[in-house]
Amino acid sequence: MANNEPTLVALLSGPDAPGIVSRVSSHIFERGGNIIHADQHHDQEEGIFFQRIEWKSKNSDLTVEEEIFRQFASEIGMDAKVEHSTRRPKMVIMVSKADHCFHDLILRWKAGEYNCDIVGVISNHGDLEKASAAYEIPYYKIPVTAETKEAAEKKQLECLRALEADIVILARYMQVLSGKFLAAIGAPVINIHHSFLPAFAGGRPYHQAYSRGVKLTGATAHYATAVLDDGPIIHQDVIRISHRHSVGDLIRKGRHLEKTVLGQAVAWHLENRVLVYRNKTVVFD
Repeated sequence: MANNEPTLVALLSGPDAPGIVSRVSSHIFERGGNIIHADQHHDQEEGIFFQRIEWKSKNSDLTVEEEIFRQFASEIGMDAKVEHSTRRPKMVIMVSKADHCFHDLILRWKAGEYNCDIVGVISNHGDLEKASAAYEIPYYKIPVTAETKEAAEKKQLECLRALEADIVILARYMQVLSGKFLAAIGAPVINIHHSFLPAFAGGRPYHQAYSRGVKLTGATAHYATAVLDDGPIIHQDVIRISHRHSVGDLIRKGRHLEKTVLGQAVAWHLENRVLVYRNKTVVFD
């Protein structure tokens, strides 16, 4: 917001019914609130209503207003996630050796694009430790092998809990996280995959794309789930390629795409614009 006044944001979903928009706006008005943005979507196939609404509250205690709105939403049959703009989630970046997404995320944060605090970097290698120190962000090196994976994930969980992570970003973290690990984190995990999912899931997607001779390749930011590269998609983009491009060309072209796609997905998540529904997302303007 230009004036930086604190706001509340609610993401609602539930069975579509007449009068939902009116009831929501009336509730906010009756509590002295001022709506500054609202957007909604009707899933005609499923009969589900989705809404994102942002407002200024008369009550300076936004935590109280959050709980009151959740109770109201439940009364009208809606699930609701409510946040306020003065809350700064704690973000942890997980990375391996590739540094392009790592640097891009941190520089966006330092430029003030992200309303969060990056509280730590976890890596299975030591390559980016000096860079992390230069950014004054704690770095935790936890090596992972097939034999030590379970023990390593236990250490990673201990680290995430100590850091009180609210969100985890896999910035080209080249390890498959177990379903047990993801279930135990208790926070959303956003991954960047270097292909236009669902095409070329899994390892070496640029090599897969090259071998298939595709004319488009892309990058996909999605919420990580127990099924590899199958979580709800937040953002995607593509670039054109041809028979003249080598695997190295695809990798080089893809790096820029990976940064922009992941950077935008993280921004939308932090701005509370992403509503997960089954294995899909609604991303509000």
